[in-house]
Amino acid sequence: MSNCNLRHNIRMKKIIEIVADLSNMVGLMEENAKEQFNLSGLTLTQMHYLETINSLDNPNITELAQKLKLSKPTVKVAIDKLIEREFVYKVQSDEDRRSAHLHLTEKGKLINQMHDYAHSRISESIIRKLNEQEQEQFILLMEKIFKNN
Repeated sequence: MSNCNLRHNIRMKKIIEIVADLSNMVGLMEENAKEQFNLSGLTLTQMHYLETINSLDNPNITELAQKLKLSKPTVKVAIDKLIEREFVYKVQSDEDRRSAHLHLTEKGKLINQMHDYAHSRISESIIRKLNEQEQEQFILLMEKIFKNN
């Protein structure tokens, strides 16, 4: 194996370790927030749906499926469960009577606030460990990594 390939493999291994650590940190913070807000019956996937509905400002199923990069039937099943659990409700579109827009209930909004709180805690944890220049570099790198993702 050449030195170039060896260095590449070492970098890849380190990046995989960092991604795993980041994933674990996010999972722990979100689980802690779920426990703190007494929402243990909600999955992280369901919380992600609520967050995405909020960020898209009341999308229809098609718009939500496109954003999540999932099929409409998959999204519909998940949304039906969120409606059943009273986190989401549908409002028929004024423009197209065949379409309905998804809205968060007060309960759904509370969960979304809790999820935002978890994201804030994660961000604070990262920022505390970086000086101002490192924070700027971190932002640039994350934007480069996640742009158009």
